[in-house]
Amino acid sequence: MTRISIATIALAFLTCGLAGCGQEQPPAEVIEEPPPAASPATKAPASERPKREPASTDEQAPPKYTVKLETTEGEVLIDVHREWAPRGADRFYTLVKAGFYDGSAFFRVLDGFMAQTGLNADPALTRQWRDRRIEDDPPTQSNQRGTCSFATSGKDSRTTQFFINFGDNGKLDGMGFAPFGKVRDMTAVDKLHSGYGEGFPKGNGPSQKKIHMQGNAYLKAEFPDLDYIESARIVE
Repeated sequence: MTRISIATIALAFLTCGLAGCGQEQPPAEVIEEPPPAASPATKAPASERPKREPASTDEQAPPKYTVKLETTEGEVLIDVHREWAPRGADRFYTLVKAGFYDGSAFFRVLDGFMAQTGLNADPALTRQWRDRRIEDDPPTQSNQRGTCSFATSGKDSRTTQFFINFGDNGKLDGMGFAPFGKVRDMTAVDKLHSGYGEGFPKGNGPSQKKIHMQGNAYLKAEFPDLDYIESARIVE
């Protein structure tokens, strides 16, 4: 068995989180931790909850479209190509139109690797999308600098989390991470706060479990320097 390199282990965000990494499972995306059971203490007030629940099916996206992320570090334009990853492009289109990413934190930013986001500010809405998994798209593009791919915890497990590659992460291609779009200008992405490092329990960064439980209330209280998507809109 080939020994996993340090660089590959750094990818743990992409494959270790839910139940941990399997012995042969290369760290590739955030294997999301299973969310805890809901309790009154973790629910946002009804008046603050988004009104729009997930549709039964994703809306088919146009062949090409552009999403503008207004972030705390500036504007980020993502050009999406449906032919690259049809299911991923449709899911991203559906989520953006629903306003899902508004207020989402870049909770895992690793220098030289990637910036991950995609858990809603309101844990109640994140839970609604938790079981809305989509089938895999065969990768047709490489995970190079600026490309965007959905995180996954295994076969056919993509939901809402996605990441932006900082550099050449071509090793992810063989792990099934299918880019669906690319950032035009990485200036704002390169400024995203990375000081917290890897997430808990492998590092001192945010715990996905607690994000699922408490949403942005937890992040703003314990990780005040994180950057956020203030709004996400389809502009072209």
